[in-house]
Amino acid sequence: MDTPRRVEHQQTDRGYVPVYATGTVEQPWASYSKVDHEVWDTLYRRQRELLPAYACQEFLDGVDRFGLGDGGIPRFDDLNKVLGKATGWEVVGVEGLLPDEVFFDHLANRRFPVSWWIRKPDQLDYLAEPDLFHDLFGHVPLLLNPVFADYMQAYGKGGMKAHAIGPDALMNLTRLYWYTVEFGLIRTDAGLRIYGAGIVSSKGESIYSIDSPAPNRIGFDLERVMNTRYKIDTYQQTYFVIDDFEQLFDATRPDFTPIYARLAGGTPVAAGDVLATDKVYQRGTREGFVSGADN
Repeated sequence: MDTPRRVEHQQTDRGYVPVYATGTVEQPWASYSKVDHEVWDTLYRRQRELLPAYACQEFLDGVDRFGLGDGGIPRFDDLNKVLGKATGWEVVGVEGLLPDEVFFDHLANRRFPVSWWIRKPDQLDYLAEPDLFHDLFGHVPLLLNPVFADYMQAYGKGGMKAHAIGPDALMNLTRLYWYTVEFGLIRTDAGLRIYGAGIVSSKGESIYSIDSPAPNRIGFDLERVMNTRYKIDTYQQTYFVIDDFEQLFDATRPDFTPIYARLAGGTPVAAGDVLATDKVYQRGTREGFVSGADN
């Protein structure tokens, strides 16, 4: 079997330019090097030792149930045996970041795309795009949770609708994904904990999101989230907190079309702003906030 392409963003004088893949690929197990497996093991050990004090129990249970620390990069086929029985989802290999409509179609059909390639040893702490560790370690464990798994499918179906409506609706929905699936916090009896994949796959942001006094931590409100800009290349200035995964799934039940209409033409909320109507768990000190464009 030929090794699939490794599709990565391109660095230009204006920053990184996204480059998109399209189809799915077989995981090229034989092509992984010793270094690739060592990178996985290093990242896994670092996060697994750190996260019991920071991540929600549902995520930790998923990591252990999959056996992600058994040594080396996991085989997608082995994961799919567990995942399919639990929630009917499957992992599919891809060469890199997918176009929106392709990504949404996968989610709507209970398929989660995972980049087949892993970052290099000098990229342990930061990578501009999602790699195998982010996609697999960060996202897949929670797909064993039935409620979260249903939320992800509902999001995919909603994404297909938003894509048909237009770019403003799509941006509103992208912000929902960003502030929940990627950078969400959840309230637990032990305090605030992480469930977002962009946080649990990052040592620095795992600590920052829970311990730092700088960012805001605000109760989840669907329209507030969909109208809030976000940061791509720094830690987040605001984290939204859900009560439980049922709250997240319930938020996807209504038709979003009226919400898109209400938000159209309005001014989005800046990433670090706190509103008078917010349920504030912590108003951040804003220390270290970087000014500049939000998304």
